[in-house]
Amino acid sequence: MPAAREDIRDFLRREPASILVEVTGVAGSAPRDADAWMLVSERAIFATIGGGTLEYMAIDQARRALRSGLAAEPMNVPLGPEIGQCCGGRVGLAFTALGPALANDLIARSDREMATRPHVYVFGAGHVGDALAMALSLAPLRVVLVDTREEELVASTVPGVETCLTAMPEAVVRDAPAGSSFVILTHDHALDFLIAAEALKRNDAAYVGMIGSKTKRATFRNWLSRETGHAELFDRLVCPIGGTAVKDKRPTVIATLAAAEIMTAALIWTAAAQLAATKPVIG
Repeated sequence: MPAAREDIRDFLRREPASILVEVTGVAGSAPRDADAWMLVSERAIFATIGGGTLEYMAIDQARRALRSGLAAEPMNVPLGPEIGQCCGGRVGLAFTALGPALANDLIARSDREMATRPHVYVFGAGHVGDALAMALSLAPLRVVLVDTREEELVASTVPGVETCLTAMPEAVVRDAPAGSSFVILTHDHALDFLIAAEALKRNDAAYVGMIGSKTKRATFRNWLSRETGHAELFDRLVCPIGGTAVKDKRPTVIATLAAAEIMTAALIWTAAAQLAATKPVIG
């Protein structure tokens, strides 16, 4: 199975003889919705239709078609005890042999999905920032690691994560698209405060979080009130990131907890924005 970060172009270059498996219909409970798809070649797969026995059945069907050269018949699979998958629903699957036109369509579809991914800006490429970028790189997000120190960005080699070297990280906040998340964990508390203050000014941010202790949180609140006169903005800040239930300061633990928090906020903001866009304008 390819890595989660693999680009579809890489897969198509390696596996031009593939079958597209698409979920065409869902009734009741199912692992994925009707827009899910995957590519199956003789030796690899790209993406997923939900895993489990359903996916293994689809892979077998696709590979039989590849070996025989014949078209694969559609499937309509009940997800019950008879296949060991007790979702209780029913899933329709279609199989299409890959050709140049279909390959181009899948690339375009993938590019459109990538372009609409929520942005997450991680400020600080230290131990926690690097671990957080790694954790977030597995999610459907566009992750940008920002630092003022070139050597730290050069040392960070997380696949699928963009890097941004800048002397003014607060400018990155101002230029970010609506729905962005900002995670602040630089090497300098004063810089953290400047970035956080800029991010909290944005009413369209999905998430603003800063690493820190109770003391840092209180210090920032006082600083924000004194420097900006808008202490009420503090209420929108998540600090410390990752919550307080787990008392573990290892970078990978903090990163894992924070990644779930950030992903949740980004998806909630995106869903709300999509819902607002579909509402009719009155007047």
